[in-house]
Amino acid sequence: MDLFSLPPISATLDAAHALLMGVASLMQPLTGGASAAIAVVMLTLLIRAILIPTGIAQAKAEQTRARLAPKLKVLQRRHKNDRERLQRETMKLYADENASPFAGCLPVLIQAPVVGIIYALFLHTVIAGHPNELLAEQLFGVPLGATLVGSIGSGAWMWPAFAVFGVVIVLIVAVAEITRRVLRLAPAAAPSTPGGEGMLRVAGLLQFGTAVAAVFVPLAAGLYLLVTVTWTLVQRLILRRRFPAEPSRAFPTS
Repeated sequence: MDLFSLPPISATLDAAHALLMGVASLMQPLTGGASAAIAVVMLTLLIRAILIPTGIAQAKAEQTRARLAPKLKVLQRRHKNDRERLQRETMKLYADENASPFAGCLPVLIQAPVVGIIYALFLHTVIAGHPNELLAEQLFGVPLGATLVGSIGSGAWMWPAFAVFGVVIVLIVAVAEITRRVLRLAPAAAPSTPGGEGMLRVAGLLQFGTAVAAVFVPLAAGLYLLVTVTWTLVQRLILRRRFPAEPSRAFPTS
């Protein structure tokens, strides 16, 4: 069963499609054949702006984790042979600090349905019983519904597709590398669980997963990914200054 065929979800998806194509029509006199691609960018910016509160919540959760990291390390050393006691003391620490270890999870859950609708808009050829006109629109001669893998496999639009997708993917990689370098956690704020350093390295590599995904998804989704990772980088830089991730030092070590 296709989840997106359910009436409420289908209607939401159809409304998003109508909004996107309406914006493309309005932009067409100014931007010509690139109007649909620009509409995708504008829709992405709108969605990211709406989700700013979830970004703030995540920044606050990151600040809390960094602040409590030294205290959690002390508890882990102190109760390393008593897992139950460690769990109790950890939960007590969070309670005393009026915080939750799951504070960063809720914003992700809130974003999930919104992101799901947007991706469906780029992946489904039929929406609410009618063709998805967005995927037939083009950017520099490449359909927004085309994928790099599919274009290479079929030989269709080979060089235009390679050029357009190449620019998108290179830009995503560049943003991912900047994100990895600039937003790297300080050692004191790093995960205090066993293997924490390894987890940080893996997290750094995952920044480039978006570029890999852009090879397989339609061009419209690739544009969405590029705008999203760029917005996320800028937003996190701003929020990190507003909510600096500084570890707490006022805690006994024995």
